[in-house]
Amino acid sequence: MDANTPESVAIDLEEIRSSIDNIDAALVHLLAERFKCTKRVGRLKAEHVLPAADPEREARQIERLRSKALEADLDPAFAEKFLTFIIEEVIRHHVELRED
Repeated sequence: MDANTPESVAIDLEEIRSSIDNIDAALVHLLAERFKCTKRVGRLKAEHVLPAADPEREARQIERLRSKALEADLDPAFAEKFLTFIIEEVIRHHVELRED
């Protein structure tokens, strides 16, 4: 910590950063669980020769997440970017499963 930073500010920063670290860990675990589910979906799609992408569902999911973001006071554009990134990764995994 900077020598000019009061000790109480340093303590507050450490507490807040500890919370952020815990939230980041929870996010990683939640994403891992989500990808376990999407792998199951991918296997089903591969077994039944279904398309890797489902644009209608993806659009519904994005709208749903944008709405949830507004309820949570989170920028819906950020939420959409985040979900779009995840969807692209899921589709990539589904394509790989079809190629196996």
